[in-house]
Amino acid sequence: MDSLVEAIETFEGLAWDFFGVWLIIIIAVYLSIRTGVVQIRRFPAMLTSITEKTQRDDEGRSKSLSAFQAFTISAAARVGTGNVAGVAGAIALGGPGAIFWMWTMSIFVAAASFIESTLGQLYKTPRFDTFKGGPAYYIQRGLGSRSLGILFAIIFIFCFALSFTSLQANTIVDSVTAAAETAGAEDTGWMTWVLGIVLALMTAAIVLGGLRRVATVAQNLVPLMAAIYLVLGLVVVAVNIEEVPRVFGQILGEAFTAQSVIGGGFGTMLMAGIQRGMFSNEAGMGSVPNVSATADVSHPVKQGLTQTLGVYVDTLIICSITAFIILFTFDDPVAFADANVGAELTQSALAENFGTFGPIALAVIIFLLAFTSVLGNYSYGEANVLFINSSEKVRKGYALVLTVVVFIGSVIAVDLAWAIAGVTMLIIATFNLIVITILGGKAVKLLKHYDAERRQGLDPVFISDDMPELKNVECWHREDVEGYLSNRERRGMGRGDAGSSSLEDPAR
Repeated sequence: MDSLVEAIETFEGLAWDFFGVWLIIIIAVYLSIRTGVVQIRRFPAMLTSITEKTQRDDEGRSKSLSAFQAFTISAAARVGTGNVAGVAGAIALGGPGAIFWMWTMSIFVAAASFIESTLGQLYKTPRFDTFKGGPAYYIQRGLGSRSLGILFAIIFIFCFALSFTSLQANTIVDSVTAAAETAGAEDTGWMTWVLGIVLALMTAAIVLGGLRRVATVAQNLVPLMAAIYLVLGLVVVAVNIEEVPRVFGQILGEAFTAQSVIGGGFGTMLMAGIQRGMFSNEAGMGSVPNVSATADVSHPVKQGLTQTLGVYVDTLIICSITAFIILFTFDDPVAFADANVGAELTQSALAENFGTFGPIALAVIIFLLAFTSVLGNYSYGEANVLFINSSEKVRKGYALVLTVVVFIGSVIAVDLAWAIAGVTMLIIATFNLIVITILGGKAVKLLKHYDAERRQGLDPVFISDDMPELKNVECWHREDVEGYLSNRERRGMGRGDAGSSSLEDPAR
C-alpha cells in the first residue's frame, strides 16, 4: 500500500510540475488579457455585486440564494485546511518567496474564476426553490456534449464530494485529538470514534435539508471563522511588530534572489507558491461554478465578479494570515526546509506565541475550516449528482452517502485518498481550464454587455434577447429578471437601448 501511495504521489508531483502549473499560468495570463484584466479593473464592482438582493416571489420568498449566500458557500469550500497546511507547505518547500508568487498568481487566476463563474450563471437551470449549474452544465449547453458533461460530473463527485470530504473529516479528528494531547490527555483513541459519530450526525442534519440549509449555516459560520483567524493573525503581528520590515523583505527579496534562480531554487519556490495557492483558492478548477450558478442575480457577470472577490479573500487575506503567523514567528529560512510540510508548522508558530493555547485555538479554527468545507463540498457534489439524475430521492441518497463518507474518513488513515484526490484534481483542472478557454468568448460578450450598461448609468440587467446568438440559455428571459427591471425603473433608471448598444472592447 505504501509503495502504491508513493507511486501516485510521484506521478502527481511530476504532472503538476511539468504540465499542470504551466497550463494554469498560460491560461490565466491569456484570460486576463482577453477580459481586459477585469479582476483589477472591476474590483469596486465586486464589492457592490456581493450585496445585491434577490428577487422575491408573491409570498415574499427569495427565488434562490442571494449573491452573498452563494459567496459564503463557495468560501466555505475554498477556505479549508489548505489555507493552513497548504501555505505552511509552500513556505517549507519554497521559502518565504513562495508567498509572493502565491499572491501574484492569485491575481492572474482570478480571471479564470471570473470566466467559469459567469458561464455557470449563464447556463444555470431552475430546480425547485433554487438554481443548479456548473461545468457539467456549461459543457452540455455550451459545447453541446452531454456525455462529456456526465464524465466531468462523475470525476468531480469522486474527487471533491467524496475524497476531499473524507480528508476534511480526517483533518478535524486529527487536529482535535492533537489539541487534547497537548492539553494533557493521555488516552485519545476513543475520541476518534466519538468525533466521527458527532461529525456524521452534524453533517446529516444539515445536508439532508438541502442547499438552502447549507447556505444558512455557511453564511453564519464563514464570517465567524474568518474573523477568529484574522484576530489570531493580527495578535501575532502585533506581538512581533518590529519584525515587519524583515518579513516583507524576505517575501519580496527571496522571490527574486539571484542565488535561488541560479541554484534551481527559484523553480521550486515558483511551483510551491502557484500549486499550493491554486489548491487553496480553487480558481479555474471547476468547483466554484457549481455554487455561483445557484445565486439569483440580475446579470451573469455580477456573480463572476463576486466569485473573483472570493479568490482575493481566500489567498490575499486568509492565506496571508497563515504566512504571517509563520514568518513573524520564525526568522531562520533554513528551518523551513526541515519543517514538517503541513499544519504542524503553523501549529508550532502559534505555540511559540500563545503557549498551549495556540494549538488548541488552531484546532478550533481547523474544525470550523474543515467542517464548512464538508458543507461546501456537499453543495459542489449536489449540482453534479443532479446533472446526472435530478430526482429528489437521488439527492437525498447522495446526502446519506456523503454522511457515511464523513464517518469513514474520520476513523481511517487516508494517505491513499489524498494521493488519488491530488491526481483527479489535476484531471478536473485541466478539463475545466480547456473548456473555459473555448467558451471564454461568451463570458467576454457578457462582460461587454455589462460594461455597456454601466457606461449608460444603468444597474446591469441581462435578458437573453439582448444576445440571441447565445444558444441553450434557459434562465435569462425577461420574465426571469422582471423584478430587477422593475426595481431599476422605480429608481428612475430606464432600460434605454442598452440591449442594442455598441459593445466596446472591455480593455478600453
